[in-house]
Amino acid sequence: MKVSIITINFNNNIGLQKTIESVIDQIYKDYEYIIIDGGSTDGSKELIENYADKLTYWVSERDAGVYNAMNKGIKKATGEYCLFLNSGDWLVNKNILKEVFEDPVDVDIIYGNAETSNGTRIYPAKLTMSFFFVNTLCHQTSFIKTPLFKKFGYYNENYKIVSDWEFFVTALVKNNCSYQYINKIVSHYNLDGISSRKENEIIQITERKNVLKKIFSPIIYDDYVELRILTQELDFYKNSKAIQFIKKIQQSNFYKKMRGIV
Repeated sequence: MKVSIITINFNNNIGLQKTIESVIDQIYKDYEYIIIDGGSTDGSKELIENYADKLTYWVSERDAGVYNAMNKGIKKATGEYCLFLNSGDWLVNKNILKEVFEDPVDVDIIYGNAETSNGTRIYPAKLTMSFFFVNTLCHQTSFIKTPLFKKFGYYNENYKIVSDWEFFVTALVKNNCSYQYINKIVSHYNLDGISSRKENEIIQITERKNVLKKIFSPIIYDDYVELRILTQELDFYKNSKAIQFIKKIQQSNFYKKMRGIV
């Protein structure tokens, strides 16, 4: 099973080297490695040149942002699955690709867990719309069948933060693509990306609003707002208010729809 590993980079020489080393050290060798550099000036290009014989394709040129760079990588991919491992991220050990693909798989998306600079992220084995209301899958631990990008479209370059989330919602929720959860830590990624920054929260909420209204309907967006309010309020509830919190969830439109009450 051939995997296309795509790394995008911009002026992150140190992180890029760690990413590259984690890929080329893999025991599993049925992969191609693609690096899209945004015209770095910190020595990243020279670093890439040093590893050129280990790469399937690389380019160093100015791009139009993160999703533009990711799309460039997708268009060069020839593997059955794509994995996006950005500079500064790394595969957790040299055996992980072998462990993921040691048995035949034929689902649309395979995903596992992640290590972060703030602890381990464990993802659910069963995906629901309620999960995607407040979370998303990690592209550093998700193997996406390459033809899905031609079927549903490449990442939306008009968004700054939520294009990968939009893709997962389109594929898994709207179009019921098949998936498989691997209960393994696949990669480590740092929480210094644009989507992790507190100052970008409003941008993320606004972009998610636009996605939900485009893909579904205003009713779904209203449920999204309600659920966000409920989950954010959870932090303010103590033991003495647990019962009120549960009752509030049960009275919500989202809960009633999920339970088939309305």
